[in-house]
Parts: sequence; C-alpha cells; structure tokens
Amino acid sequence: MPAEAPTADHAVIDCAELVVRYGPLTAVDRLDLLLRAGEVVALLGPNGAGKTSTVESLEGYRRPASGRIRVLGLDPLADHRALMPRIGVMLQRGGVYPVLGPRRVLRLFSAYYDRPRDVEELLELVSLDAVAMTPWRRLSGGEQQRLSLALALVGQPEVVFLDEPTAGVDPEGRRAIRKVVADLAAAGVGVLLTTHELDEAERMAHRVVIVRSGRVVASGTPTELATTGAGESVSFVAPPGLDVDDLGARIGAAVSEAEPGRYRVDAPATPQLTATLASWLAERDATMTDLRSGRTLEEVYLDAVGGTGAGTGAGPGDGIAGTER
Repeated sequence: MPAEAPTADHAVIDCAELVVRYGPLTAVDRLDLLLRAGEVVALLGPNGAGKTSTVESLEGYRRPASGRIRVLGLDPLADHRALMPRIGVMLQRGGVYPVLGPRRVLRLFSAYYDRPRDVEELLELVSLDAVAMTPWRRLSGGEQQRLSLALALVGQPEVVFLDEPTAGVDPEGRRAIRKVVADLAAAGVGVLLTTHELDEAERMAHRVVIVRSGRVVASGTPTELATTGAGESVSFVAPPGLDVDDLGARIGAAVSEAEPGRYRVDAPATPQLTATLASWLAERDATMTDLRSGRTLEEVYLDAVGGTGAGTGAGPGDGIAGTER
C-alpha cells in the first residue's frame, strides 16, 4: 500500500464534465478527474471504457467535444507547446529506434529539454546500466518497459502519464518501478497510471478511479473501495482445492474459492473467526497468507464494470491509454 495521499489542494490535473465523441458514439461521458501534486491515481477500466480518450485529451492529443481540462493550469490544446516540456508520457510499446541502446536513446531525448535529468542517473534508476549499449530490439520486454519509463522522466516532468508500467516486467523490476513511482510522488510529481494489473494498482495508487462506458463508476482509496458497500467479509490465500463446505460448517459461515487459492468468508473479521480458521488449516498442514477484511480490488473492479471485458460506446482504438497513436 502506498504512503498516505497528499492533503494539499494543489491540483495538477483538473478535468470536469469531459465529453469525447467519435461521430455518433460517446467515448467519454461527462467525466470528472482530479490529480493533486504528489498523488498517484490509477485509472482503471475494461478495453473500450474511455481511458485512452480521456488520457489523450489530458495530454493534448485529442480534442474533446466539451468539458474543461487544465493540466498544470494550462489548456492542453491551446497551451500545448508550453505544456509538453512539463509532462512525461510513457508509451506501452514503440516510439524507440530499434537499433539504439538505452544510453543513446536517452541522450537523444534529453536534447529536447532545457533541464534534462542526468542520463547515467536514469539508467541506474531503472536498472538498465548493465544493458546500456544493447539495441532496443534485443532488450527483453521488461527492459523495454523500463526504458519507456526512463524516457517519460528524462525531462524532469511535473506530471507523468504511465501506461501499463509493470507489464512484462519481472518481480525485481516491478519492485524497482514501484519505488520510482513512490519517489516521484514524494517529490511532488503527480502520477496518472493506467493498468490491467489490479494488484499493482493497489500497491502503487493513493486513489483508484474506475470507468465504464466513459463514466466514472467507482472512485476512492483502495481501502475505501474495499470496504464501501462490501458487507462484512474476509478473504485469504491458501492452497487451492480446500473443502470449503467443511470449513464453512466449522466457522458457521459461507466460504467460497473465488479463484484458485483465494478464498472468501462471508463473515466479519473477528479474533474468534481468525483463530478457528487458523486451527482448521493447521489440521490440514495448510498455511494461510494475505488475510484481509473486505473485498479485493479485483472484486470491486468486477462489480463496478459488471464483470465484462469491454465497455460500450468506445472510440476507434480506445483501449489502453498511451498506446501508439
């Protein structure tokens, strides 16, 4: 779980009543979004939910039908030239010359800024110093992701847009990326990230905004979302395939295996329930981990989007924010 969200009212992104249309289709429908300096917000939603259209409007790459957008106090379209040096955009893939290594790419991009970040410092920050001369096309998927992150940071931005920052990255790389994001927030940078990896969103984000069919359907801190409207439940991780009927009879509550190895108990978290649960598992030489009260972010997400894989009313190519334009 990230550190507590900032309490300052300094908004670096202020989006109100945003509407984006593609002909007769409405991709974004009166969407409000606020991001404060030093805050990490995860924008979640199924493919076609309007994430791309929203983020591209914030970056000044798409003209909305209506609504008000201010990024660092500027209009992304009217003030595009003034805004671009102050934001960083991470693409999910592409945008890099395939024959250039990370060091040469970063040096090339740093020439576009008045106050670029030190290239060697960036290479070390994203753990690419050992492959600094390796051509981009020969980097692993995770290394390419970390280079994309470094490119988003080279201009020392005040607002960063991150698209699937941990996709295809190994556990060590994920940990490094989480630290980079946390350090950005601690330095007062506003971070808006999109991801399909809900565990990563829960780990990195101060707030989560879930959209479906172009509208915000849920928002709040991960803790707020897990407890609001959830009823009283407990979830835990244990070996898959346990006898949930027998466990339910022991503790006097319904137990289900939501997915292999992840169990849900429809009862409030009490010391007695925890002790009974631990005793039942011990009798079967089973270990329990990740005991939590309330719903997981995945459960909240699926409830919010109706358990579907796609929204409606999407515009052309409206999938993951920040993909190649």
